[in-house]
Amino acid sequence: MEEHVKQNSLKAWVLASRPKTWAAAIAPVIVGSAIAFNHHSFKPIAALCCLIFAVTMQIAANLINDLYDFKKGSDGDDRLGPPRATAQGWITPDCMKKGIIIDIIIGCLFGSVLIFYGGWQMILVGIFCVIFAYLYTSGPFPLAYNGLGDLAVILFFGVIAVGFTAYVQILAWDNTITFCGIATGLVINALLVLNNYRDREQDEKSGKRTSIVLHGEKFGRFLYLFMGVLAIAFVVKYIFTFSYAVIPHILSSWLDKESFLITILKVIAFPTLVCIYLIPHFLTWRKICEIRVGKALNALIGETSRNMIIFAILLTIVLCIR
Repeated sequence: MEEHVKQNSLKAWVLASRPKTWAAAIAPVIVGSAIAFNHHSFKPIAALCCLIFAVTMQIAANLINDLYDFKKGSDGDDRLGPPRATAQGWITPDCMKKGIIIDIIIGCLFGSVLIFYGGWQMILVGIFCVIFAYLYTSGPFPLAYNGLGDLAVILFFGVIAVGFTAYVQILAWDNTITFCGIATGLVINALLVLNNYRDREQDEKSGKRTSIVLHGEKFGRFLYLFMGVLAIAFVVKYIFTFSYAVIPHILSSWLDKESFLITILKVIAFPTLVCIYLIPHFLTWRKICEIRVGKALNALIGETSRNMIIFAILLTIVLCIR
């Protein structure tokens, strides 16, 4: 199907935008909006603008990655990942540059609406997001090429994306944002780990020093599992420490049978609910362990993106009903 893509066509742009990765932009907005709902401050228009801005920045990062990996020679004939638009000739380099600019302008137009909610400091956040999208694979010190990709994804797609989605709605920053932001970033980073694990041999040849190139195949394989486990650990820590004080609630409610039972249910049900995420995450990890090399790992990109949304939905349920 991809062999017959017309140059600079709509189909070419859709493939270049890599829709399967959009979950990395959608999940943090879901979580951030759930935090706003938790604080009784959910604002639908602000949430929608955050979503559009986040998706356009994700697309921008994908297009920039597509263009600059082509320029660096990282997308050779031995590429294992999904075909890249510039390398395949589906989109010319000049058109790709124009597409990146148009995509960023669209994102910034919707992002500018957030000024009415979060103040003029949102301009600085928007500028930072654009700079990050550029510096991830390009510039004098590309983060993805120097072992900092994982940290950048956790910070940008987790703490910043979740944090400012919540902030523009509640105009405050608290432990809920911090813990849920880190947890979401860890879950999203699993997608980067999968891509870097698949490309480890090609990345080493091209000089792309990812954490997996630096530390080896076994490290990469278990890093994927660790991302999910650590994310759930952060959420459970939040639930027991900040969501409600467990012991005081139990002690204060034991004389009231109904209140006591509700408190016990929360103590058991909430951590159990978020831990459900570990089931699909573990099953995907098992497939990674079985496949290990080759293009067959591409089938797990969609699974990993699905797992992100599952995590976001489970965490949203906890935040909205606690």
